[in-house]
Amino acid sequence: MRYTNYGHSCFAVEIKGKRILFDPFITHNELAKKVDINAIQADYIFVSHGHEDHTADLIDLAKRTGATVVSNFEIVMWASRQGISKIHPMNTGGKWNFDFGTVKCVAAQHSSSFADGSYAGNPMGFVFMTDEGNFYYSGDTALTMEMELIPDIAQLDFAVLPIGDNFTMGPEDAIAAADMIGCEKIIGIHYDTFGYIKIDTKAVLRMFDDAGVELLLPEIGSTIEV
Repeated sequence: MRYTNYGHSCFAVEIKGKRILFDPFITHNELAKKVDINAIQADYIFVSHGHEDHTADLIDLAKRTGATVVSNFEIVMWASRQGISKIHPMNTGGKWNFDFGTVKCVAAQHSSSFADGSYAGNPMGFVFMTDEGNFYYSGDTALTMEMELIPDIAQLDFAVLPIGDNFTMGPEDAIAAADMIGCEKIIGIHYDTFGYIKIDTKAVLRMFDDAGVELLLPEIGSTIEV
């Protein structure tokens, strides 16, 4: 499976020829200034919650690419009111069989509001189960015991977890999460973008290595095979 990092919590995977984008926040991210957002194509855009650092480019990208927006009911209705016609509402605990595989929505412990402060529904994560591999994107979250349910849903090939601390899990909790979800390959997100979430990269990599967990931190704009 091909994984492309667009910075912060925005990334894309390609599954069965479908381009799936997550939490688009590019044009407002100084660290992603070399990314050409107009070159990004998407068949689906999955959104974990309503905060602006996960939705800032959602409407423009969905309109240009014609992607189907998948998120909680409140977020897809918000997108619909802004002219997005291809939407798929979901919510925590539900699953759906898409043309690339099955996705189950799982709990995330965080907050969720739009830029104007209005309610954006419950935050959530996603477990993807496909013929090309299984993965878990936690969205923004604290460490939560509900993660122990993930291995009952799918055996994971990799997981995408925040490591920046302050607003989400830090590296220690992400390592604990890796154990709870039964996954030894973690792609780190939600770090370095703002002053509050700067990390010591070498120290964090060493922490994961000492714990026997592989941490991948691909360069912004780069694509890796996972």
